Amino acid sequence: MTIVPSDHYGGWGLTPGRTRCAKRAARYLSSRTRQREEDLVTERLLGQPIAERTNVASRARIAARPAGTPPPSLVSVHRGVDSPFRFYLRRQAKAAEAVGITFRDIALDPGAGPTDLVERVRALDRDPSVHAVLLEHPLPAPFDFYAAVAELRPEKDVDGVGPLNLGRLVAQRPIHVPAVARAAVDIAQHYRLPLAGERVVVLGRSETVGLPLALLLGGRAEGIHATVTIAHSRTRRLDRVLADARTIFSCVGQPGLLHRGNVPEGAHIVDVGLSSVPDPDRAGGVRAVGDADATALEGWAGSLTPVPGGVGPVTVADLMAGCVRAWERAVRPEGGP
Repeated sequence: MTIVPSDHYGGWGLTPGRTRCAKRAARYLSSRTRQREEDLVTERLLGQPIAERTNVASRARIAARPAGTPPPSLVSVHRGVDSPFRFYLRRQAKAAEAVGITFRDIALDPGAGPTDLVERVRALDRDPSVHAVLLEHPLPAPFDFYAAVAELRPEKDVDGVGPLNLGRLVAQRPIHVPAVARAAVDIAQHYRLPLAGERVVVLGRSETVGLPLALLLGGRAEGIHATVTIAHSRTRRLDRVLADARTIFSCVGQPGLLHRGNVPEGAHIVDVGLSSVPDPDRAGGVRAVGDADATALEGWAGSLTPVPGGVGPVTVADLMAGCVRAWERAVRPEGGP
């Protein structure tokens, strides 16, 4: 058979017969790829079953209190202006009522400044009838969130974002940990995602979510023992960073950050990101989305949390459970987590 010059048939130097074989092989590989995509069903990691289990446990612990013992008391401090935190307040109040926690929100007076906020938090810390305190964040300048939350003893800092609680987390002796980070870990453990001894990636480095989450996953206190890589919005060649990750926790708040071009096939995604994108078909003209392009990753990712409906319900339930633990420390010193 005559060898065809190499500039024919795509420059491969193939004979016509070999070219037909190559084409058949390409068609076969393409069909196998389509078959794999059809075979892989992306599981949805729903948060509600975990939240319900946590709430049942919280209600039981409150119901078991001795006669005459007041229920847990949670106070949420905010600026009293129209902000996204108002929606969060309503969720807090509803969740607290559902498990038997007394909830109160305190709005700062109009014109109040940073000193007023610090004094208000300091008073709540001294009040023995208050077991847990939440503080609106982030706060605009000139308010200093960390100066205010630092006034809380770690037992009352139920969101675990004060310097004492974060320091204890680094020391592997946490009292409370940031609720969003805790919720992400709860979801991963509930669905038995590959963590122990595996390489996982945390996208995001905030002091209230990304960094605490990395400490929980890689530290000894939780017994997870994952090998953690931290990346963020300025990480170059994200596809390389994610190349061999079994589980990805994304906490960036950047829609479409995760897609087929950078997520390994079969990887599991816990999507902590939350953003709003325009949607004329929805009430208000917007809808909530996460960092993962859920549509593009369907049939590619092994599993992912929906947004909404994933991390959110677990976060609120974990906050209520933290309030119960703070209450037990205060009224029943022998109690605990």
